[in-house]
Amino acid sequence: MTPSTTPASPSPTYVRRGKVKEVWAVSPTELEFRFTNDISVFDKHIPSEIPHKGETLARTAAHWFELTGRLGIPHHFLGLAGPTAMRVKRVQVVPNPRTLGPHPKNYLVPLELIVRYYVAGSLWDRVKSGKVTGESLGFRPGQTVAFGAKLPEPHFEVTTKLEPVDRLLGWEEAMALACLDRSDLDRLRETILRIDEAMQREIAPRGLLHVDGKKEFAVDADGTLMVVDTFGTADEDRFWDRAAYERGRFVDFSKEFVRQHYRSTGYYAQLEAARERGAPEPDIPPLPPLLIDEVSRLYTTVFERLTGTAFQPLSRDAPAA
Repeated sequence: MTPSTTPASPSPTYVRRGKVKEVWAVSPTELEFRFTNDISVFDKHIPSEIPHKGETLARTAAHWFELTGRLGIPHHFLGLAGPTAMRVKRVQVVPNPRTLGPHPKNYLVPLELIVRYYVAGSLWDRVKSGKVTGESLGFRPGQTVAFGAKLPEPHFEVTTKLEPVDRLLGWEEAMALACLDRSDLDRLRETILRIDEAMQREIAPRGLLHVDGKKEFAVDADGTLMVVDTFGTADEDRFWDRAAYERGRFVDFSKEFVRQHYRSTGYYAQLEAARERGAPEPDIPPLPPLLIDEVSRLYTTVFERLTGTAFQPLSRDAPAA
């Protein structure tokens, strides 16, 4: 894969930092995302760096945006600006788009849209606890729902985007928050399914299943909905090895590997208990050194399986062990 690149431009200026990437302003209409080697889970920043992670995210995201462009779907990606940086169209970021007027344009939709194709992750947690029933997911009444079961139909969820901790929303609340109507949401769902179907067609020959993932959107200056941020990487999406799945095993190619580490240590249970009580949240501990090496190999492997390209690092990261 030879990713597209952007022409030289004035030096960007720092705007803000997210969980794993920095945002820099290039011009009033253009931003630069700089992907770090940081990692986060459960909306907590882990005090560990993962060699090559930033580069794999940037290059994987570029790969999928180029596919999105071939589908004729609007997006904000302009091109890579280096191994760990990409240029994108700039929009306004406001918690409440209604403050921009009755028919706002050029703004980030403050939602994350999640689609699930298999029972896994937090959906499995909710099924186990009884908060979500199999029937509500499209299974037959009384049918036992097992981890890893393929959902009868894609299951959509929507969460907040600009709050300290993402929370699930109902569709009416989501529309009100994002200043969208029902036809807009239908268009977003259709767009997500088109992209995901194209992704699955591409990764199927490399033995992967797309389990779930999230997409983000913005409204551009002309009022057109476009795909923004990044998607289809080990941070945003979950992938399983298809051959293992067919044998009843779940080989995860995503950040879920890291989440499971913190579940096994008991940290996740402590965090959830603190959040339910409204108490101060416990600091998340760093990853053990051997696990850092393993996670680095995971990210480079995911890059290769998703893009069909051998990973040859272009950045100056120390080589993974």
